[in-house]
Amino acid sequence: MTATQAPAAPAAAPPKKLGLGAYLGYAAGDAGNNLAFTMASMFLLLYYTDVVGIPAAYAAPIFLIVRIWDGIGDVIVGRWVDRTSTRWGKFRPWILWSSLPLLLSSVWVFSLPQADSLTMKLFWAYLSYGVLAMLYSMVNIPYGSLAAAMTQVPTERAKLATFRSVGAAATGLVLALVVAPQVQRWSSTSLYEAKVEALGGEAAATQAQLDAAKAAAVAEASTGLQGALTTITLIFVFVGMALYLTTFFTAKEQVARPAQDKATLREAVDTLRKNKPLIWLCVGSLLFLTSFIAFSTMGIYYARDVLGNGSLFAVFTIVQTGAIFVLAPFIAKIVGRFGKRTGYLGGAVAFIVGALLLFVTPASAPWMAVVGYFLVGVGLGLVNTLMWAMEADTIEYGEWKTGRRTEGTTYAVFSFIRKLGQAFGGAGAAGIIGFTGYVGTAAIQTDEALQGIRVATGLVPAALALLTLVVMWKYPLTDKRFKEITAETEARKAAEAADAAH
Repeated sequence: MTATQAPAAPAAAPPKKLGLGAYLGYAAGDAGNNLAFTMASMFLLLYYTDVVGIPAAYAAPIFLIVRIWDGIGDVIVGRWVDRTSTRWGKFRPWILWSSLPLLLSSVWVFSLPQADSLTMKLFWAYLSYGVLAMLYSMVNIPYGSLAAAMTQVPTERAKLATFRSVGAAATGLVLALVVAPQVQRWSSTSLYEAKVEALGGEAAATQAQLDAAKAAAVAEASTGLQGALTTITLIFVFVGMALYLTTFFTAKEQVARPAQDKATLREAVDTLRKNKPLIWLCVGSLLFLTSFIAFSTMGIYYARDVLGNGSLFAVFTIVQTGAIFVLAPFIAKIVGRFGKRTGYLGGAVAFIVGALLLFVTPASAPWMAVVGYFLVGVGLGLVNTLMWAMEADTIEYGEWKTGRRTEGTTYAVFSFIRKLGQAFGGAGAAGIIGFTGYVGTAAIQTDEALQGIRVATGLVPAALALLTLVVMWKYPLTDKRFKEITAETEARKAAEAADAAH
């Protein structure tokens, strides 16, 4: 097969080996990203249902519509990024310019004005979340594209992906440790039980007293959780800026691009259309992200309502993150021994087993959920890490195939597909618990609502991860083939540079 040739590029110095500072700086970027992204994934549905007072059935379309809009924004921003050229490179300026507005929009999303009508509640939810989504694209697209411009060495890319996953996991852990205790503290169920106990128990209280206790508990829970979330997101503005500035000053672009780097829209679409590994990866990622976001969205509900203790969510997150941290040093070795695709498939299997274990865990045996979260952490550590490394590899495939290097557009398309998965996962989880009768303002949930939470947390994610396994079994870009492609591309560049010199 003969790849389309592009005009010659000027000779460039070979990229330097990445040091620890570059890896840590890149990890800091995703830690900052997830102060907005994971905060919304874990707690925004809970905020809508329990604080703002939006029924779960009405909240589901918010996640569907806004995240689809977010995906469209990814493609738009990807085109903007591919046309950017500054003394700081293509990608880092976007991180510098857009990070503060992103973090401030996260405060807005969790501090909506009070409204009496459902229409106004929905208006503010759609508007604020839509703005956050667009700003997130303006930071995350250049951030995600940056890895492919930092190095072409497979092991270094695997390490970058590992550090990125560790940065994201660290933020998830911090969120669980900081936010989950506040959710438990301001749980209407816990507050109601405390008020009933103060009355001498249900047997000693009148129905009027119990009704008043329920109303007071719901109002107190809403006000208290609102104050806690506003304070936490304000603190995250300062933490996030420190993380983003670290990325800006330490993660540098090194990979030389073809001279004809600014592809037209038609050329970019043609590059993507011919990129079969990217297409397979996108389908697998769509399924897995739908699975993971449904799982992630339901975590706090599962701990608080199914197992009866919201503080367990912090324990589960520690276990899940611990699994990711323990696995992280071995991912490069797993890639070297078995390849990215096999490692990815192994992660999907671990995720499936862990999710099924959560589905069958009785409320009296939270230790089973701990084991389930550990297995899920192993699965996430492998799949999420290798997903990013494989996406970077597809950029090299696209350049080999067409002679054009479109990091921003490629990453944007991949991110768009991921956003569709996030949309389907968040909306699906909300739709399931809405259908089965979850009521955010209720002090006690029905058995049907609790079963709906189990299904959305365990059974549905496991089924979708199984489909992911089937799809990624057919992923065509093996590590051996990747090495052949990059060698051919570098040889072509060298020949073109030699011809240009004469």
